[in-house]
Amino acid sequence: MANFDRRPDRASGEALDRARAQGQMHHSIATTLLVIAAARAERAAPPVHAARQRLAEVYGATRLRKRLERDAAQG
Repeated sequence: MANFDRRPDRASGEALDRARAQGQMHHSIATTLLVIAAARAERAAPPVHAARQRLAEVYGATRLRKRLERDAAQG
């Protein structure tokens, strides 16, 4: 007959907790990698990539213009 009076082993409970935490961490890492992959794919899409490139050009030109205006004002 089985012995039902035995208390659960504390070490096995800690091992289960560690295994559960490790599983949650693996799931979290996998989810994060999927989000990163989706963001990279979206950025690489032709319309988005072209728009980002155009915004970078405009931003760079604006910074250059402001710097030239500052330099001209300083003499």
